[in-house]
Amino acid sequence: MPATLAAVSMIVVAFSVAYAALTAFALLDRRRTSQLRRFSDAERDAIVFIFENETLLAATPAARRLLEAAPRHGAVWTHLAELLGPRFPRLTDRIKDLAELGQIDLVSADGASRLRAEWHDGVARLTLEPADGGDTAARIDSQSYMIMSQELDSLRALAEYTPLPLWRETASGTITWCNAAYLDLTESAAAGAEAQGWPPAPLFALTDETLIEGESGLHRVALAPAQEERRRWFDVTLHTLPGGDRFGTAISSDRLVKAESALKEFVSTLTKTFAALPIGLAIFDRSRELALFNPALMDLTGLPADFLISKPGLATFLDKLREARMMPEPKDYKSWRQQMSDLVAAAERGAYEETWALPTGQTYRVTGRPHPDGAVALLFEDISAEISVSRRFRAELETGQSTLDALPQAIAVFTSGGVLSLSNAAYARLWGRDPSTSLQDITFTDALRGWQSACAPSPVWDELHRFIMLTGHRRAWNARISLSDGRTLECQVSPLAHGSTLVAFSEAAATVAAQVQEPPEAGLFANAGAGA
Repeated sequence: MPATLAAVSMIVVAFSVAYAALTAFALLDRRRTSQLRRFSDAERDAIVFIFENETLLAATPAARRLLEAAPRHGAVWTHLAELLGPRFPRLTDRIKDLAELGQIDLVSADGASRLRAEWHDGVARLTLEPADGGDTAARIDSQSYMIMSQELDSLRALAEYTPLPLWRETASGTITWCNAAYLDLTESAAAGAEAQGWPPAPLFALTDETLIEGESGLHRVALAPAQEERRRWFDVTLHTLPGGDRFGTAISSDRLVKAESALKEFVSTLTKTFAALPIGLAIFDRSRELALFNPALMDLTGLPADFLISKPGLATFLDKLREARMMPEPKDYKSWRQQMSDLVAAAERGAYEETWALPTGQTYRVTGRPHPDGAVALLFEDISAEISVSRRFRAELETGQSTLDALPQAIAVFTSGGVLSLSNAAYARLWGRDPSTSLQDITFTDALRGWQSACAPSPVWDELHRFIMLTGHRRAWNARISLSDGRTLECQVSPLAHGSTLVAFSEAAATVAAQVQEPPEAGLFANAGAGA
């Protein structure tokens, strides 16, 4: 029993010691965490930041002044890393190991400052102080001065290396500051001693005439450098600063001015070209309003200029054409409106092309073409003369064909290439085939084969074949041939212009034997006579 009591006592004592140790560690841990979350009286003037993860829990007044030394971008931790990064290049990499190490001491690149970082239970404490100690107030001022100096160096570098001319001037126009690009421009714009001295002369004279239309406060100004023939263009903006001074920027617009000049010249050239075109042009934008037209449109349609200048809609434009009787008269208004809707749809696809026979007797060819950005162009072309010539030519052809059909002779005309180009009704009756019904070209060989099949053998066919193929001067000749039914035909062969040949068949006396009246020898074709 005594041994058992002794063992129990030892267990109780060990448990008590362990509990006491754990309690002491917990108290120490809470005490350390509590110390990290608050500042001591001695640290009130020091630069101390307390973070939980990346959230700022607390900061001494000196630390807050340090944060306010430069404009803040993003979260507090990101801003602090940007401020301290140039002085502590390894800050971002080393701070990642803080949770594992518990404490990190960093010395600045110039050796003048030291950053102590402590971490416990998710709380990080950053203390920034001079490496060699020193007066607290002086220490705070030196840290803020370093931050502001870095910010000032960055701004100076940005201003100096910016290729755009930048300057600051008083309300009276006196230059108080400018960057290197402005000074270079001053030297190129002035000659000799004029470019020397301070303050530099103002370069840009801004007036109401230099304002760019539609751009608030933006001026376009031209400079004529002393050593250059062409002018240089700039888009200039002035911003009023607190206190009355103005900050100016100038952006080179040489390429923009050159492009605008080229565009104006191109538009001017197009305008002159459109003005000289005999074809009427009407371009409607995507909202179907008349955006562009040429003088020929007024001449062809008779529409007044004030109506076209008012930018009428496409439907109004077509209604006006109908009222002026400058389009085909429709059977009824409903079908006409449907026809106009089809016109617009076809023009958008580029498939509209029609011939308008006007009540005035004129004939117009109207073509619809799609343009970029949904625009549609209508082209009006007066083809009355062309239609008149075509009709006259067709009438002449029909008259000529009717004349040939009225002749009793069977006539066939072959081109220089040996293709049948013309025949008459007597030819179709004689040989039992009408060439006008064939969709394919009929050659002399095809025709000769049909003639031979319907006639008795004769040497005329060989001579005729040779005559057709002969070039140079030829003389007319004639011969007689016999059909298979015993009838006799008179065959007359005559050369025509451009190497064509006329072959005419007429019925002769049946008692006369088929024979060649004038033997068509090769030498005979070369003799002088009627021919071509």
